[in-house]
Amino acid sequence: MLVVMKKDATPEQVQRVVETIERMGLVAHPIPGVQRVAIGITGNKGSLDPNTLECLDGVMEAIRVSKPFKQVSREWKTEDTVVNVGGVEIGGRGLVVIAGPCAVESYEQCVTIARAVKSAGATLLRGGAFKPRTSPYSFQGLGQEGLEILARVRDEVGLPVVTEALDPDGVGLVERHADMIQIGARNMQNFSLLKRAGKSKLPVLLKRGMSATIDELLLAAEYVVSEGNPNVVLCERGVRTFADHTRNTLDLSAVPAVKGLSHLPILADPSHGTGRRDNVVPMALASVAAGADGLIIEVHHRPETALSDGHQAILPDAFAGLMEQVRRLAPVMHRDLADAPTPASR
Repeated sequence: MLVVMKKDATPEQVQRVVETIERMGLVAHPIPGVQRVAIGITGNKGSLDPNTLECLDGVMEAIRVSKPFKQVSREWKTEDTVVNVGGVEIGGRGLVVIAGPCAVESYEQCVTIARAVKSAGATLLRGGAFKPRTSPYSFQGLGQEGLEILARVRDEVGLPVVTEALDPDGVGLVERHADMIQIGARNMQNFSLLKRAGKSKLPVLLKRGMSATIDELLLAAEYVVSEGNPNVVLCERGVRTFADHTRNTLDLSAVPAVKGLSHLPILADPSHGTGRRDNVVPMALASVAAGADGLIIEVHHRPETALSDGHQAILPDAFAGLMEQVRRLAPVMHRDLADAPTPASR
């Protein structure tokens, strides 16, 4: 349930509503807004009579939240959430572009790509230190060494780092070296991992599972938010269908669907979404046109020797060309291209 306060409600009236909710054995979540304060309620196992709260001073109305995902729903919060990642805002006017290699292979490889993507206009650096692969014999990542490389490259190049954690213990490692925790498609419903990420102070990038519905994606986000971490960014990265001309089917209809259902920002990943280097640029532009808050792009300077997903990584020159096209397209969508953070803002 959501209690909407009147525009002129005083802080004392808001506090009395919070105390009333807590006396009922429920949890109150005050949500300051531009025009008024709302108070979300969780923990009610049975039916809660709205009249019990609507009779309190300063209350305009009490609304039942109909969606199974509560705190991430647009009913709960009408204003868009903006998530700050190392000084970069995701979900505001600026389009954010996360770029880098699929996997960290060495310091030289990572810093070379990081410098190239930053020069072209990327705002965040991606790179996998832990790589969950379909085959146990494929490259599994450098682990902690990869995280240490990412942290060193971040400090030298000036791009905040996004990297994946595979399990609850891995979240602690990522917290010490990176600026954003990625939860990959295979782990979207790893509930112990989601709960641990919900206790983190770092923002979370949550990718849609390979066969997950939009409701399932939002319920996974609810796990994180319900543990106290409101800074969740969703990512459409393609779903598995009967199509065989691409690795996955990039479901761009998910972008406006999520925008209607949730206040959380959403990115698109045309690299995993297509699995083909020649499809990344057109699908990236289509993602921006669909209303995505940003992109996550795999870039490699020598994709033919890449240890992971080289076939879908674009070259730095192609990435620079994509960024020029995004700059021209952004104003059409009433947006700008976000800048990398200054050292003082990180």
